[in-house]
Amino acid sequence: MPRPLRVGFAGANVARGWARDAHFPALGTLPGLLVEAVSARTQDSARAAAQAFGAARAYDDSLVLARDPDIDILAVTVKVPEHRQIVLAALDAGKHVYCEWPLARDIDEAEELAAAARRAGTHVAIGLQGANATAVRQAAKLVQDGAIGNPLTLCVTSSTAGWGTQAPPHYAYLQDRRNGATLATIAGGHTLAMVEAVVGSFADVSSRNSILRRKVAITGTDEVVERTCPDHMIIHGVHETGCVSNVEIIGGDHAPLRFELRGTLGKLEIRGSHPGGYQCGALEVVTRTSASNTDPAPANGLTGPALNVGELWRRFEHDIRTNERTVPDFEQAVRLTQLLDTIERSSSEGRTLMPWPSSHSTN
Repeated sequence: MPRPLRVGFAGANVARGWARDAHFPALGTLPGLLVEAVSARTQDSARAAAQAFGAARAYDDSLVLARDPDIDILAVTVKVPEHRQIVLAALDAGKHVYCEWPLARDIDEAEELAAAARRAGTHVAIGLQGANATAVRQAAKLVQDGAIGNPLTLCVTSSTAGWGTQAPPHYAYLQDRRNGATLATIAGGHTLAMVEAVVGSFADVSSRNSILRRKVAITGTDEVVERTCPDHMIIHGVHETGCVSNVEIIGGDHAPLRFELRGTLGKLEIRGSHPGGYQCGALEVVTRTSASNTDPAPANGLTGPALNVGELWRRFEHDIRTNERTVPDFEQAVRLTQLLDTIERSSSEGRTLMPWPSSHSTN
């Protein structure tokens, strides 16, 4: 067996966080990946994380971690405004990079990071684990193989408990659109990535983004912050395949995922439910054709947030070892950021728009 690929984690926290809940349990099931080092905001926090997650080294500076010569892959799980500097440092040091979605605060940063990845020539993955989930890839293949005939209409309702009337202190920054981590980019981005994975790219979109709750109470404090990002989205679109879709993204609610695709020969559904959003839990594909069947996603021994993240890590390791490129990457992150920008413009301008590639330079 080849030696394990050594992973460094920028943003390890023993008390909370996506790395603790999803990444570390996932890597524990993959013998080809080894947690080698971690970073946190203080040396004490980093040491605690290293001890808890079995890392050999701890840093209080993620840029130093990014340049560690004993690291093969850098996982970037810090807040979105901090992604750019850390990712650039890792790519400059010749590392493979797994960066959480959203990749960047805006299209300029996303394109800069995608261009840096192309120059580096290393492997990169963007954390769109929902669109990469076994069930979603299975649904896409069923559609591609003609299991339901030609796709006609798709109805999606995707909710998350976040962006409701209150938020904990560490999520206060999610209410400010300038930080790039919003309902639109997180819940919306994950959902739209799944939609495009199954029925193809949007050819045009007409949307309405709304702020239904402008005041957000910060739990455990007397603080109330102003929400400047949408907490509700409706996107009507036509896809290059000819399929017509209606996608609703709802903040402050926890309801099962609704993904219903109707074709000329039958129907297909993707089912799931998790308070953090569909991408955080198990998914199931159900088809209704002349021979109805239910196809559960294969189990990898993981549950909850680690389930789909583990599948993305498994495929990312395979890509690095074989030099294939199959996982969602920074180019897909740019495409998705462009789509979200088009949706925002459509809402503000009140008209249907085509998600043309950005005019920004990608050199």
